[in-house]
Amino acid sequence: MATASPQRRWQAQCPNCGAPVEFASAASASAVCSYCRSTLLREGDALRKIGTSAEVFEDYSPLQLGSAGRYAGAGFLVVGRLQMSYADGGWNEWHLLFDASADQPPRSGWLAEDNGSFVISFEAPLAERAPDPATLRPGGLQMLAGSAWQVASIVDATLAAAQGELPHPPRLDGSFPVVDLRNTANEVASLEYSDPAQPTWSVGRPVKLADLQLTGLRAESGATLQSKALPCPNCGAALEPRLDTTQSIVCGQCQSVVDISKGAGADLSAYRQNTGGEPQIPLGTTGQLAISGGAPQPWQVVGYLERCDLPESAEDEQTFWREYLLFNRMEGFAFLVDTEDGWSVVRPITGAPANAGAKSVSHQGKDFRHKWTYTAKVTYVLGEFYWRVKREERALVRDYEWRNGTRLELLSSEQTGNEVTWSHGRAIDAAEVRRYFSMPEDRMPALLRDVSSGLDQGKLLRNIIIAIFVIAVLFALLRACSSDDCDRYKDTYGESSAEYQQCKRSSRGSGVGYVGSSGGSFGGYSSGGGGHK
Repeated sequence: MATASPQRRWQAQCPNCGAPVEFASAASASAVCSYCRSTLLREGDALRKIGTSAEVFEDYSPLQLGSAGRYAGAGFLVVGRLQMSYADGGWNEWHLLFDASADQPPRSGWLAEDNGSFVISFEAPLAERAPDPATLRPGGLQMLAGSAWQVASIVDATLAAAQGELPHPPRLDGSFPVVDLRNTANEVASLEYSDPAQPTWSVGRPVKLADLQLTGLRAESGATLQSKALPCPNCGAALEPRLDTTQSIVCGQCQSVVDISKGAGADLSAYRQNTGGEPQIPLGTTGQLAISGGAPQPWQVVGYLERCDLPESAEDEQTFWREYLLFNRMEGFAFLVDTEDGWSVVRPITGAPANAGAKSVSHQGKDFRHKWTYTAKVTYVLGEFYWRVKREERALVRDYEWRNGTRLELLSSEQTGNEVTWSHGRAIDAAEVRRYFSMPEDRMPALLRDVSSGLDQGKLLRNIIIAIFVIAVLFALLRACSSDDCDRYKDTYGESSAEYQQCKRSSRGSGVGYVGSSGGSFGGYSSGGGGHK
């Protein structure tokens, strides 16, 4: 495979330490010295130091300076990197230098992280005046460059570190707004206000790293999974993230949630969590799923969440559900969701749906009707995640659905702070889930059962009160219950199930009844937010 090769290189000495600094593009205005980290401004044939970049922290991105690939028929070379940070995490932006062609001069592009996947974008002139970021709201609409965009996120970002060759001198001090937007054409755009007088506008599309024919990745340079081992800050047990994009990992020893977004050399922050339930599909299990159509592909369970909604009043029933984070190295991430309404498989989308009416949105030519709006809270997690998992993270969720006969498709938006993320998927039945993950037949009752794990104390107390009330009303019937009456529970849920054992106790006059949970939410999914984060 032919890789990118600079048309002309220019080299000079760093004015601070004398080390050689090389530019692969005549258009590049700045570089960071790899020896002393001086940030250098190019002025003709001379370099001038304008500051010092912080040291790039060691994250787990497979990319590195010198990686090469192809996009849209053109070769490129990774020549620079920006490490950005904000209150809830950080992200990388990789500077790409593309080959020149007969009809295309050399140009720069950016490869950035986006909700566990990647986007390639290009800077473009913006004819109109950029909006004041203070006037923008997450989920709001904004006309720019002749298109209608939905505001996906608004964050105050800081340049944490820079590396290599850059098209603009980086802003080394203070924070500045970064606004990400999405449209119905599956595009993502960014407004970066490091220079408030002239914000940078860029537009891109999602890509898969596997489709970029990348060479020179970090894994090819000797990195191993063992080199990623980190000590848990709470118990000291070894943490070994398996994914390059992992931002949070749960300690298998003490169940603490550990933030590793700042890499191996940083102080790790963590919080302890109460014990939750065990996932019905164990971490590490691989299933063959056709999530977006086409041939089935292997998806591995790498993370597990338990979530609940927060009722608006004491009279409303609280609902619990489970979510499994799935990973495929060619496709990225997806979520398998287990709720009281059944199972579904969903994925984050790069673009955004269009408004189709007061109670509906349009996506892929289908009108999705609004079903629920609620606040969701994370109560328990296991495994690895590509976003920073926060204690009791809450999100405002809006669920929509589209039906055609027996086919049910789902669309959800989640807003956490100043970030909005959309996901799209379809409902599947429990039998499909069992087949996907080659689970034994006797697991079907558990897969069909309502979700009831992760009960908090308020929920538990309310269930006890309800149970006592129900038992008082049905006490006479329970006394008449014989062991034969419990056979239906045994046949349905299994001999060791809580339902069967509860019936057996009731048949002996124990005075304890089983109360199942109920609710209407089909849940959403948890994500790292919008934009390039």
